Amino acid sequence: MTSKKIAKPKASSSRITKSEGLELLKNADLLGLGQMADNMRKKMHSEGIVSFIIDRNIDYTNVCINKCRFCAFYRNEDDPEAYILSRRKLFNKIKETIALGGTQILIQGGLHPKLDIDYYVVLLKSIKERFQIHIHGFSPPEVCYMADKAGISIKKTLQILNEAGLDSIPGGGAEILSDRIREQISPKKIGKDRWLEVMEQAHGIGMKTTATMMFGSVEEPEDIIEHLDAIRKLQDKTNGFTAFIPWSFQPGNTELGVKSLELRVMKKERLSELLNSELHTATGVDYLRVLALSRIYLDNVPNIQASWVTQGLKMAQVALRFGANDFGSTMIEENVVAAAGVKYRVSTEDIVTAIKASGFKSVQRDMYYNVIK
Repeated sequence: MTSKKIAKPKASSSRITKSEGLELLKNADLLGLGQMADNMRKKMHSEGIVSFIIDRNIDYTNVCINKCRFCAFYRNEDDPEAYILSRRKLFNKIKETIALGGTQILIQGGLHPKLDIDYYVVLLKSIKERFQIHIHGFSPPEVCYMADKAGISIKKTLQILNEAGLDSIPGGGAEILSDRIREQISPKKIGKDRWLEVMEQAHGIGMKTTATMMFGSVEEPEDIIEHLDAIRKLQDKTNGFTAFIPWSFQPGNTELGVKSLELRVMKKERLSELLNSELHTATGVDYLRVLALSRIYLDNVPNIQASWVTQGLKMAQVALRFGANDFGSTMIEENVVAAAGVKYRVSTEDIVTAIKASGFKSVQRDMYYNVIK
C-alpha cells in the first residue's frame, strides 16, 4: 500500500458571491455551468484522478423519534419492523466488509429513545477491540441527541466518542441548512445552527467530517445558496470538511412523496392554496446543475462526490465532467435510500470500469483522501 495524498488546494482568491451563485443556479446554461465546474476540478485535481472508497453503511437501528417527512427508513419503537442491530450481526457485517477489501464502515441510525451515550461508547469500543477499521459515524442529530440525553456539551460528547473509537463524522442530517425548510420537512430535527456547531466542535478537536445536502424537496434556489454559503463559511474557519456530497431527495414511500401525489390530484382551486409547500422534485438536469454549482461555490472544500446511489452509474459518470472528482463509496450495504425504492447496486469493478471509461485514473482512498491502492 502507498500513502500518497491527493492534493488539497486552498480557496480561490476570486470566489463567487451569493448573488452570483444564485444567478448561475437559476439562469446559467447547463453545459456552460458544467464547463466552469470541470475547469475548476482540473485546477484542483490536475492529476486526472477519480477516487472511491470501499465501505459499508451499517444502520444500528431504524427506530427514530424525529420521524422526518422525507424519510422512508424510520419505524416507531413498537413497529414489527423496528430493530436494534445485534452485536453478532454487526460483527458479521464488518467481517464481510473487510473480506471484500473494505477499510471503513459508516455507522449511523435513528434516534432511539432507549439508547444513551453508554450504548454508543460500548458499541465503538467493541468494534475497535475486534477490528482494524475506520469508523465514520453518527451524524450531527445523533451527536446532539446523545449530548442532550447525557446532559453534557457537544464538545464533551464528541471527545467521549472519539476516545471510544469514533474516527470521523458523516454529514447526514443536513438536508437543507435553512431553518425555514427544516421546519417543513423535519420539524423535530435539530436546526441549522446546531448542525454547524457539531461540525465546528468536531473540527476543533481534530476530527474530520464530510458535508451533505439533500435537495429537491420543498426548497427554493435561495435555500440551496444559503446551504452552500454556510458550508463555505465554516470551512474557511476550520478546514475540517474533506468532501461535499449533494444528493437529490427520493420521494418513494415518504410522507413528502405522498403529499406530492395528493397535491397533483386535487382540484385546481385547492392547489393554489398549497403551492408553496409542493415538492420541487429534482431531475437529472437539476442534479448536474446543483453539483456543478457546488464545485464552483465551495472553492475551499477539496472534494466533490458524485451520487451514483441516487442517480445511477451513468449519471455519476457524467457528474465527473460537472465538477465531481470522487465516486463515493462502493456501499456494500445501503438501507436508507433503498427504503425509498431506489436500489442501485455496483461492484468495485463496476466503479473502476466507469471511472476509466470516463477518461480518468481510478484510485482507492480512505476517509482522508489518502490513496491506498
